[in-house]
Amino acid sequence: MYKSTQVVDITGLRRPPSMPFQRLDNRIVLTHPKGASAELLLFGATIISWKAGSQANPEPTERLFLSLKAFLDGSKPVRGGIPVVFPCFGPPTHPEHSRLAQHGFARSETWEFDSVVTDNADSVSVRLTLGPTPSITAKYNRSFHLAYVVTLEEHRLSTDLHVTNTSTSPDNLEFQALFHNYILAPADQILVRPLQNIMYYDKTETTEEGRNNAKVESRSGVDVHKYTDSVYEGAPQEYEVTWSGGGLRIQTSELKDVVIWNPQKKAGSKMADMEDGGWERFVCVEPGYVRGFTNVGAGNTWVGRQVLSVM
Repeated sequence: MYKSTQVVDITGLRRPPSMPFQRLDNRIVLTHPKGASAELLLFGATIISWKAGSQANPEPTERLFLSLKAFLDGSKPVRGGIPVVFPCFGPPTHPEHSRLAQHGFARSETWEFDSVVTDNADSVSVRLTLGPTPSITAKYNRSFHLAYVVTLEEHRLSTDLHVTNTSTSPDNLEFQALFHNYILAPADQILVRPLQNIMYYDKTETTEEGRNNAKVESRSGVDVHKYTDSVYEGAPQEYEVTWSGGGLRIQTSELKDVVIWNPQKKAGSKMADMEDGGWERFVCVEPGYVRGFTNVGAGNTWVGRQVLSVM
């Protein structure tokens, strides 16, 4: 379906045209009148492209890394873009998640297109939903409903994950959640700020003791010149990712942690879905709630949000 309309309201005045969007068999494409665009798969609700210009240079430019070897057929999670992580980050540690794969199931299930939330001259947003399916209930026996709202503006992309506890029992739903942003940028140039003096855990340490031993970030700008997999706890929830000639700002809410990841050749060359040298072209800056578990009571909804803005 392709949508682009001119609407006349009850006063007889013409309103701005609604924003184009396409719903294809396995994906949705959003397009802004000034050229920005976003493309998301129903599989995993994964955003695989976001093109936007800056105030200084309005020409739309790709902002997300997508591996040339990424699987886009639904056979495995997508390597690149913005995958959604729920209800666990990394290998499962919660007893209720013991049968789940790493990073949970949200990124490897097919979501349903629900509706267009907004559609005007400034922005367009769509909602995808996911609930218990036979494949999910076979490994995760909790009542829940996920709604994922993606909003495209001229220079911004917003993602909101709504987690509702649909249980009739009084038990809280405990979970982790994260947006796994692959930012397209030269890895040898990027700096992430402000993380100085923030406590973090270095998952590249070779021993369990080392991985569980908190460090304090001393750098004013965090780089990924070497294999990096760091989880910052109690982070400021607003970050700038900069490199020569470019940058993105990330603002979040209810996502107290952030992960900085780049596999470099040491780990990247072992990934079947990573193109050769792909690790040189991105940094993952991943806002989430991943140290410990957040929770939501029966009948209530938790919302984690991020806004990516071109600097």
